[in-house]
Amino acid sequence: MTHQATISVVICVYTEKRWNFILEAIASVRAQIYPAAEIVVVTDYNEPLRQRLAEAEPGVRVIPNGEAKGVSGGRNTGIASATGNVVAFLDDDAAADPGWLSFMMAHFDRNEVIGVGSRVDPWWMGSTPKWLPEEYMWVVGCSYRGLPTTAQEVRNVFCGAMVVRKSVFATVGGFTHQLGRTGTGLLSCEETEFCVRAQRLLPGSTFVYEPKAWIGHRVPADRITTRYFQRRCYAEGLSKSVYSQLVGRKGLSSEWRYTLLTMPTGVMRGLRDVLLKGDIYGFARALAICLGFGFAAAGFVVGRFTLGSAPAQTGPVVLGPASRLALSLRRAHLLR
Repeated sequence: MTHQATISVVICVYTEKRWNFILEAIASVRAQIYPAAEIVVVTDYNEPLRQRLAEAEPGVRVIPNGEAKGVSGGRNTGIASATGNVVAFLDDDAAADPGWLSFMMAHFDRNEVIGVGSRVDPWWMGSTPKWLPEEYMWVVGCSYRGLPTTAQEVRNVFCGAMVVRKSVFATVGGFTHQLGRTGTGLLSCEETEFCVRAQRLLPGSTFVYEPKAWIGHRVPADRITTRYFQRRCYAEGLSKSVYSQLVGRKGLSSEWRYTLLTMPTGVMRGLRDVLLKGDIYGFARALAICLGFGFAAAGFVVGRFTLGSAPAQTGPVVLGPASRLALSLRRAHLLR
């Protein structure tokens, strides 16, 4: 498929505060070795931002979110508008390496590959947090210790840095509005639910993680705090509670491996750094892993007791006449 592929890159934006970052994200797409056929920027109920971007970037299609407010609705709007047969997603506070698309697109020579994700490296906008363990880099939206170090098939990839065959969305639907960030909200896991749903409704299909492809993701100073760490871990627990109700408990297999293998190894690594390297922050990293698990577990339990069964879908995920979320969420028994 590689030589016949046309790529639409979708960037979802919501605030003028990220203006310079948005322009840099667009510029990084234009600098790709494997050129994108189009760039689609979706603004989230912010008409002044849409008008400003349309004037500043005449070669970019800037459109308003036509679904429920939030990143899931924005991405679905971008998918529906995309003309390419492959859709790529890039976060508005990130910039892609020039080889980003080419490394990922190489995997589409295999017909069973329906999506590819890339590595996400942190660009610290404050001091590098020595207390933050690499196992918890997902807290700041980056690749973390425990992910493959070479190209490998995975359960799910990170939505802010991935490419997917557009035909997949026409078959299984888009991203659920029950998950995904809205403004500064911290709910996540919308890409996890989508990837699991896609592989279950398309037997034999797979996603690939390609660490040679990478983007840089800006991490502002206000996300390098223990308060943010606590909130993000708690929100991850809530998100996993919703996610597990949508796809069934078997969908948590990767989380169990992370909890039983990656986290204990990280704790031991932190303590070893204290004893063998004299790195006093090793103890802080070990403690952060334990506390992070506690916050996430609390969020999961609270989600179970307060959310009950999965809430009704609040917005359609319609990419075509036969593409409705009923394929997955309203008829969730198909996924169990």
